[in-house]
Amino acid sequence: MTEVFNISFRNEIMQEVNRILLQYPPDKKKSAVLPVLHLAQKEFDGWLSIETMKYVASLLDLKPIEVYEVATFYSMFNIEPVGKILIEVCHTGPCMICGSDKIISYIEKKLDVKVGQTTADNMFTLKTVECLGACGYAPMFQIGEQYYENLTEEKVDLILDALKSEKLKEIKH
Repeated sequence: MTEVFNISFRNEIMQEVNRILLQYPPDKKKSAVLPVLHLAQKEFDGWLSIETMKYVASLLDLKPIEVYEVATFYSMFNIEPVGKILIEVCHTGPCMICGSDKIISYIEKKLDVKVGQTTADNMFTLKTVECLGACGYAPMFQIGEQYYENLTEEKVDLILDALKSEKLKEIKH
C-alpha cells in the first residue's frame, strides 16, 4: 500500500531531487538522504516534520526510521518548527572557554527564551550546536549561512537589533 502525503515537492525541487539521485547507483539511493533532507527543510518552512521525513523516505525507498535517524543526528536539521531567524550558538570547548555560556545566557535574557525555544513573535529560535569550525574566533554563532564571530554582548545587541529592523547587511562581521 502506497502512503498518501499532504505535502510534495514543487516540480523544480523534484527535478533537483532527481538530479541528485542520478549521482548515485540506483541501489544506493540512501546516499542522497542528506542533500534531499536539506531541500525538504528549505522547502517546508525550515524544519522536518514526521510527514516530511516519511515523504523523503518514500522518495528514496527507505524506511522512515532511516531518515529520522539522520535528521535527528545532525544539528543542521530541525525536527521542530523554528522562528524566521535561527540562531545557532556553538557551545563546544573552545567557544565555552571564550565565553559562549555567557553569550547564550545573554541572548536568552535579551530574547526572553531558553535554548530550544522560539520568541513569542516567532522571529527568533535559539539553538546550541556542536563545533561550527571557527574556534579561533570564539565565541560565535551562525544565522543561516553567515558566521558571527568574536561575539560580545554589544555585538550581539547590534546583530539582533539589525535583524529585527532588517538592516543585517549594514553590520560588519
